[in-house]
Amino acid sequence: MALISQTSYCIVFSSLLSYTARKTHAMHVDNAEVGQRRRRSAIVAASPPTEAAVIAAEPLTKKDLIGYLASGCKPKENWRIGTEQERFGFDLKTLRPMKYEHIAELLNGIADRFDWDKIMEGNNIIALKQGKQSITLEAGGQFEHSGAPLETLHQVCAEVNSHLYQVSENKFFFEFTCNYASEVKAVLKEMGIGLLDIGCQPKWEVKDIPMMPKERFEIIRNYMPKVGSLGLDMMFRTCTAQVNLDFSSEADMIKKLRASLALQPIATALFANSPFTEGKPNGFLSMRSQIWTDTDKDRTGMIPFVFDDTFGFEKYVEYALDIPMYFVYRNKRHFDCTGMTFRDFMAGKLRCIPGELPTMNDWEMHLGTIYPEVRLKRYLEMRGADGGPWSRLRALPAFWVGLLYDEVSLQNVLDMIADWTAEERQMLRDQVPKTGLKTPFHGRLLKHVAQDVVQFAKAGLERRGFNETGFLNELEEVARTGVTPAEKLLELYYRKWGQNIDPVFEELLY
Repeated sequence: MALISQTSYCIVFSSLLSYTARKTHAMHVDNAEVGQRRRRSAIVAASPPTEAAVIAAEPLTKKDLIGYLASGCKPKENWRIGTEQERFGFDLKTLRPMKYEHIAELLNGIADRFDWDKIMEGNNIIALKQGKQSITLEAGGQFEHSGAPLETLHQVCAEVNSHLYQVSENKFFFEFTCNYASEVKAVLKEMGIGLLDIGCQPKWEVKDIPMMPKERFEIIRNYMPKVGSLGLDMMFRTCTAQVNLDFSSEADMIKKLRASLALQPIATALFANSPFTEGKPNGFLSMRSQIWTDTDKDRTGMIPFVFDDTFGFEKYVEYALDIPMYFVYRNKRHFDCTGMTFRDFMAGKLRCIPGELPTMNDWEMHLGTIYPEVRLKRYLEMRGADGGPWSRLRALPAFWVGLLYDEVSLQNVLDMIADWTAEERQMLRDQVPKTGLKTPFHGRLLKHVAQDVVQFAKAGLERRGFNETGFLNELEEVARTGVTPAEKLLELYYRKWGQNIDPVFEELLY
C-alpha cells in the first residue's frame, strides 16, 4: 500500500524499538515541534503510529498485512542481533521509585551532555535516540535500552557495557567502549539515582509507582483491570530482557518460531530473577513470568496454532486481526479503541473513529501491542527472560543466536521438541515460574533438558566462527547446578540479609 505525505520533509522514527533503522514508514514532523539543537542534540516530536499528514492511497487488504510480515525475510548474511533491556530507576537514598520530574532531568542530562536526540510528547521528554539506539520509558518509569541491530555478540556486548574481554584462547583482546553504559552511569551518579537489574519490583506496590506522562499509558491502564488481575503489575512492576532475531523465509520463520516458543520456558527458568514483591519472597522464581499469565489472555501466551501444519504469515495475521486494539493515533491524539479489533478497523467500523481506515503504521503499532511468549513482527522477538545484570544477560542473545542462527542446532531443537504436545508445552509455561529448572519433564528434571539445549547453543556458536562461546559460561553453570539466579537471591535474603529486602538494591545495582 502506498503512503502519501503532504510535506516534503519526513524523518523515520517509527516505534523506537530495536531494528527501527530498517523500517520504511515516514513520520511528518511539524517545524514548530522541532527545537533548536543544543550542542548536537535535537528535540523531536514523539513518533506516533500515524501522522495526520500521512494518508492511505487505498484501503489496506489482508494481503498487504501478510506482505508486511513477509518483508522481514532477508538473506543469512544480513541477519542481525537486536537486544532490549529494562531497568527500574530508584532514589539511592530512599530506594523509592523515581518521579517523572527526576526521570526527565536524567534524560535531559544525558541528551545535553552526550548528544542524544530528545523525543517529546507535548512538553514532556519521553525518550532519547542516538543513531540506531534508543532509551524509552515504560509505564512505571522503567528505562528500556533498545540496541542497534548488530552482526556479532561481541558487538552487542560492546554496545551494552564498557569492558575489556578475551576474544579467543590465545590471549587476543579487543577493548570496546559502550557510550550508553558510561554516559548513563556518569549522570546517574551525579543525581543520586540507581538502576535496578531485576525482573519484578521487589519492594514497592503499584500505588507507590508514578505513571509516566504518555497518553497511551492512560488508555492501557484503564483497560487492564477489565481483562486480567495482574495487568497493572505488568505495566508498573516488571522488567524484561529481549532478543530480536531475523529469518530468511516463511519456512525459516516457522521453524524458528516453533523452536523458540517450545524453549521459551527454559529461557524463563535459566534467567529467573524475580522472587520478591512488596518486601518479601512471593513464592515464585519468576514472578514477572507469572504476572503475564493473568494480564490479558487475548494477547498473551504460547499461541499453540503456530504448530499447526497450515501455519504461516497468513495464520498469524488472522490471529492479530481478532485481538482487541488499545488505541489509534489521529490528529495528534490517541483515541481509545479498547475492545474493538483490527478487523473492525479494516472494515471502517471502529466506534471511536467511525469510518476511519487503517494505514500500515497502524498495523505495525497493533502488532507491537500483542504479547505472546515469542512475538512475530518483521523479526522474531524472544520475550521469556527476566531483567537482570548484563554480566548474566549477555548469555541471552548468545543462547538464542546459537540455537536459531545455526542450521544444525536449529534442527537439533526441532528434533528434540517434535514429540512435545501442546499440553506439555503449556505445562512448562505454567510450572516454570514457580519451580524453575527443577520442574519434572519427560521423566527427568528440566535442568537436564536445559543442559542439552545450552550445549546445542554452544555448538551453534562454535560453528558461527566468531569466538562467542564464552558468553554462555555462566549459563552453563546455571544449567549444570539447576540453581537459578532467583534461588541465589533467596539464599542471600534468608542467610545474609536477615530477611530484609533492601540489600537487593545494592546487590543488583546497575
